[in-house]
Amino acid sequence: MSEAFDCAKCSESLYGRKYIQTDSGPYCVPCYDNTFANTCAECQQLIGHDSRELFYEDRHFHEGCFRCCRCQRSLADEPFTCQDSELLCNDCYCTAFSSQCSACGETVMPGSRKLEYGGQTWHEHCFLCSGCEQPLGSRSFVPDKGAHYCVPCYENKFAPRCARCSKTLTQGGVTYRDQPWHRECLVCTGCKTPLAGQQFTSRDDDPYCVACFGELFAPKCSSCKRPITGGSSGEAAGGGKYVSFEDRHWHHSCFSCARCSTSLVGQGFVPDGDQVLCQGCSQAGP
Repeated sequence: MSEAFDCAKCSESLYGRKYIQTDSGPYCVPCYDNTFANTCAECQQLIGHDSRELFYEDRHFHEGCFRCCRCQRSLADEPFTCQDSELLCNDCYCTAFSSQCSACGETVMPGSRKLEYGGQTWHEHCFLCSGCEQPLGSRSFVPDKGAHYCVPCYENKFAPRCARCSKTLTQGGVTYRDQPWHRECLVCTGCKTPLAGQQFTSRDDDPYCVACFGELFAPKCSSCKRPITGGSSGEAAGGGKYVSFEDRHWHHSCFSCARCSTSLVGQGFVPDGDQVLCQGCSQAGP
């Protein structure tokens, strides 16, 4: 009489039947699948011993069930991404979740180098200066009405230019005659002293410090021979007054009688050659 050779689960004879040997004994195929096979996460059916089984993050799949949830493409031999427990092929993932390049309109692939600004995305090689059309990369740039410029291009195109040297003003500067100037370019035409923040005047649109303007253009006091500087007639620079008579001029402090030194400002006087006398000295004679 032959020895018993039965399934460890159902105890049915395995003579003449296909079986699977395990550490706990032999199993007929149905019992083996019911006892040891995993359930497919997609179709919820057992994955039989003769089926190719795929495994991903504690989930098991039939080979035919391991596919993109959007386009149903098999992922068995394809790169894929899991998004919120859904398996997606790269194409579907990029379409659904990746950004489009604002320049070329193509998809910015996950992991590729990109730049983001103002809610928009660019491939790194597509983010170009609107002036020189060179990649901006990590360089500083200036946005302007939907365009983007590297700093040199922006300054050349939009920054104000100095009225003296015609170079761009990138910061600071002063205004003279409604035109921008570098502070270091606004200097006295005579002595080249910087004029920014200083009192100065001009002649024929050229700026001069008060000292140079007086020496070069202002009338000279007939008494002290020093220049009388100022704008309107009768007032010198700094608020000082002066007196004019015929073609001669005097500082208020210098307009006095040549003999007694009495101030003649607001008083009657008598010219005597190159001098002026008060009425008393004039009547007293030589």
